[in-house]
Amino acid sequence: MEACCAYVLMVTAVYWVSEAVPLGAAALVPAFLYPLFGVLKSSEVAAEYCKDTTLLLMGVICLAASIEKWNLHKRIALRMVMIAGAKPGMLVLGFMCCTVFLSMWLSNTSTTAMVMPIAEAVLQQLICTGLADSHHDSETGDAPEEDSAVSTKEENLDKNQLELLYQNEQNERSKQDLSSFTEGQAGELNGFGLQPVLNKTFVRQTNGHLPQVAIEIPNVKRVRARRDSQYPTKRDHMICKCLSLSITYAATIGGLITITGTSTNLIFAEQFNTRYPEAKVINFGTWFIFSFPIAIIMLVLTWLWLHFLFLGCNFRETCSLSKKRKTRRETMSEQRIQEEYAKLGPISYPEVVTGIFFILMTLLWFTREPGFVPGWTSLFEKKGYRTDATVSVLLGFLLFLIPARRPFSSSSPSCSNSEDSSDPDPLAPMITWKDFQRLMPWEIVILVGGGYALAAGCKVSGLSVWIGRQLEPMSGLPPWAVTLLACLLVSAVTEFASNPATLTVFLPILSALSETLLINPLHTLIPSTMCVSFGVMLPVGNPPNAIVFSYGHVKISDMVKAGFGVNLIGVAVVMLAITTWGVPLFNLTEFPAWAVARNVTGGL
Repeated sequence: MEACCAYVLMVTAVYWVSEAVPLGAAALVPAFLYPLFGVLKSSEVAAEYCKDTTLLLMGVICLAASIEKWNLHKRIALRMVMIAGAKPGMLVLGFMCCTVFLSMWLSNTSTTAMVMPIAEAVLQQLICTGLADSHHDSETGDAPEEDSAVSTKEENLDKNQLELLYQNEQNERSKQDLSSFTEGQAGELNGFGLQPVLNKTFVRQTNGHLPQVAIEIPNVKRVRARRDSQYPTKRDHMICKCLSLSITYAATIGGLITITGTSTNLIFAEQFNTRYPEAKVINFGTWFIFSFPIAIIMLVLTWLWLHFLFLGCNFRETCSLSKKRKTRRETMSEQRIQEEYAKLGPISYPEVVTGIFFILMTLLWFTREPGFVPGWTSLFEKKGYRTDATVSVLLGFLLFLIPARRPFSSSSPSCSNSEDSSDPDPLAPMITWKDFQRLMPWEIVILVGGGYALAAGCKVSGLSVWIGRQLEPMSGLPPWAVTLLACLLVSAVTEFASNPATLTVFLPILSALSETLLINPLHTLIPSTMCVSFGVMLPVGNPPNAIVFSYGHVKISDMVKAGFGVNLIGVAVVMLAITTWGVPLFNLTEFPAWAVARNVTGGL
């Protein structure tokens, strides 16, 4: 029985790590192999694919759909950036703060995909005004003076080449040559704030005495390979790198804070509650209390690390809030952000409703079973029937009922990214089923279900007990050393495999190890769950990394160098947390009774 279960586990793990098939499809392997090998009945396997966390996720997605539909997320992001200002250091910190906040409630991927276009607009404004401000910018102390002189000469040369080309294009150039030139130079010329050749607005009248400059049609591949060519100075390129990477790291940090922030948190919560049903210690409140200080410390240290790596140590120049020290580029960047915010108009009725639901859901989660005082569940006679999923689904359902138009008002709500904005129906709800379907990650739901099925098979077949016995030689290690080894191992594997798949494979093994060594399972499971999110060194590590990399500001070497530091910061902060405030919060000094009961039952 153990051998059959181990075979199913290995086959599923290979498919997950290699991604030969989609992750959701690979998660279905236990659904047909367990019944064929006689490990679990088909009905028992099917029951594992829909758990309480599935309903929790569905309710959260309803709220996320309403937030995105009515642009509340964009308003929050722009407002926080406006508060931070346009100084490079403060701009990066402002974007990181708003990304962390949004990632607490939205998926890391959705948050990154939403924030990056806003950041890109700000970066392009910085780049486009770079050379125009080159003679007056006092902030280029870190960049060599030769860069500014060369950039100015290149700007004048390219302008003259463009003017001469435009005057002679009808007589001396064919359409094919012109197209080739446009494609080759578009990225470089736009980096100087100019328009492509076909856009004739940049051409100015001259006195006819242009210098005789030979026009050379560059190699398209060679020009595209020169990433630095689109940036006025090296410092501008460093700002682009710093801001781009800060967003993906902030999205990862924000996902750690709430139990619904990322799929790996949900996987841990459900597998832990399934394996240890008597342990009533993991809920929204306890997780938040433990993880929020971790996120704050990681946010500050990550910002300092990125600032040191890309912007240097001159914090006075990059973080000053004084208006007198602002350059022309920073002033124009602030104007661009304010223009984007003005496009949203005044706050609308649907945004107010969504904000109220957002606050209400958070309060109900916190006050359900806070621990130090009786929660609102104590008002009901029967205990244990209501969970965080109950609140989530209830409020999510109400969003399908509440009209998006203010009562007794003839004006229709404005929604820039909704197809229903022109719907004359006065009873149109806050969200529709299409809005929900567009965001619902069904692949993650099936993936999580596959993890539950594997865990159930390991429990029934006795594989987890067998694995625990093989790990008995590690009994001489102290708990902190076992936890550190687990964190480092998980952090390394997750760089090449998906986060949910990595955690799903390791959770049963680490649970069995903890039971064998008589360590509180939370001592190893919680740090490992957090460290599995630190796959930030490669574009394939997680979707936010891939999104940021696609914008072209960073190279893989930049991601590896910066991500390695963030990875070390994350592991160090998590280890600090689990050995300090995590000890009294989860009573980690004792082997709990609920784990003893599970260990005895497994041994029998």
